[in-house]
Amino acid sequence: MVTTGLDYLLNHPGEAPSGRIGLITNHSAVTGSLQSGVDALRQAGLNIVALYGPEHGVRGDAAAGAHVNSGADPRTGLPVFSLYGPTRKPSPEMLEGVDALIFDLQDVGARYYTFLYTMSYCMEAAGENGIPIVVLDRPNPLGGIEVEGNIVKPGCTSFVGMHPLANRHGLTTGELARYYRDALGVSCDLTVIKMQGWKRSMHWEETGLQWVMPSPNIPTLDTVRAYPGMCFIEGTTLSEGRGMTKPFEVVGAPYIDADALADALNGQNIPGVRWRALHFIPDSSKHKGVPCHGCQLHVVDREAFKPVATGVKLLSTLKSQYRADFQWLPPFTEGRPPFVDLLGGGPGLREDVDAGRAPDEIIAEWQPELAEYDSARRSVFLYDD
Repeated sequence: MVTTGLDYLLNHPGEAPSGRIGLITNHSAVTGSLQSGVDALRQAGLNIVALYGPEHGVRGDAAAGAHVNSGADPRTGLPVFSLYGPTRKPSPEMLEGVDALIFDLQDVGARYYTFLYTMSYCMEAAGENGIPIVVLDRPNPLGGIEVEGNIVKPGCTSFVGMHPLANRHGLTTGELARYYRDALGVSCDLTVIKMQGWKRSMHWEETGLQWVMPSPNIPTLDTVRAYPGMCFIEGTTLSEGRGMTKPFEVVGAPYIDADALADALNGQNIPGVRWRALHFIPDSSKHKGVPCHGCQLHVVDREAFKPVATGVKLLSTLKSQYRADFQWLPPFTEGRPPFVDLLGGGPGLREDVDAGRAPDEIIAEWQPELAEYDSARRSVFLYDD
């Protein structure tokens, strides 16, 4: 079994930070035996004095996008400070009486995940307040070899793309922290507690670790694999499967001809994936309670499957087949770009799909900047292939 940064620290308590500790975490941060990291660290004698909750909260009980409230943790009685509400960066008041920070959250390997930027803000706050921060590393469930996509452009940064990362970033949480510090200039006293036994080529199933869903709509490893590309559907008026048991594995809308869409997608022979016609009724989010028709994505060869490229081809197919009905979601805030531009790192993806550009052309245009990113990220590697 891979030893996570949390389990390594529990086995080597002498490497733990001393004094009063603030813990940025949630329910996904468990030991190899599935004990809560909060409980395990306290039982190990660490003086945890405050908890900090990302999106979905410390206990994972907040819906996607819902503001998380500060308060007291019902299990431990510790104060909980929300980092997904009016304040996303710990304020000096939130850090009062804290001598060190520990960050332990499970990432999913895609740049849209807000936990990545909670870590960045915590690193900034740690540096500004003279507090060391320790990141407990965990596996990237998409592996650490491949990267995919484009790079976030200036003017399209957001909490689903705050830094110039690729859609499929190819780094562990600890490596991302090093990338923020070394490549992007986030200044802080950073320590990364490495995993033991993890290799970049590993699939999650090879780690020996159990998958604990880090957020309500990332329930399974199948979801994780589809997410970097299927997340683009969030920027449209189609359902991406929220309110279903297979979020980010299905796509649909009331106007879709399910069989025709499945035939069109399967006819492209997209590597590693097959599409099955599907009819469903979401019980929340877009098209709640309305019969929808579309497809379920089935990954049949995870080595060949390229989720971001697949997502681009899906958008292109939907636009070409349903030009009269297909719509992008409008901006959530007046004066901001459409949501798909935030997911896509800029307006290019939306504009290219609207113009009918071939998906392979779109993806090929991304390769030079992706190659630069791939080269830069290698300087922060902590693990071999």
